[in-house]
Amino acid sequence: MERVTPEVRALVDDMWETMYDAPGVGLAANQIAVDLRVAIIDTRSSQEPGQKKLVLINPVILETGGRQSEEEGCLSFPGFTEPVTRPEWVRVRALDLDGNEYEAEGTGLLARAFIHETDHLDGRPFIERMSLLKRDLIRRRIRKQMKTGTWVTVPDGQ
Repeated sequence: MERVTPEVRALVDDMWETMYDAPGVGLAANQIAVDLRVAIIDTRSSQEPGQKKLVLINPVILETGGRQSEEEGCLSFPGFTEPVTRPEWVRVRALDLDGNEYEAEGTGLLARAFIHETDHLDGRPFIERMSLLKRDLIRRRIRKQMKTGTWVTVPDGQ
């Protein structure tokens, strides 16, 4: 996407509403069946310093460093959480809602959100960051929920 249109602005407004209703700290457009490289992140409720509310249009991870392993969940996989290893520090470049390019960096939860949401945009859901055993267990539980009609959403990448 080369420029930010009124439709993209409306999409971002809808994404904020969807994410806050869920609730979560981030959402990628393809999680709501929109094929655009748009993601939103709001980690301000975290007690960690340096947390932000950001719109990322065409985000690119520029640099990462360190490692953290924390419990992680995803709006595409409601009810499933597992420890996932991610970089401790991330620097990203994106466009904002005015179409201006910017760079942002974050540690902890914000770094995790940068990677998690760009992974979604690249078609890589968080379960692919787990061991094969954990991934297979979750997929089996999802199939069972689908058979019983208790699965509430179909995850991207499935």
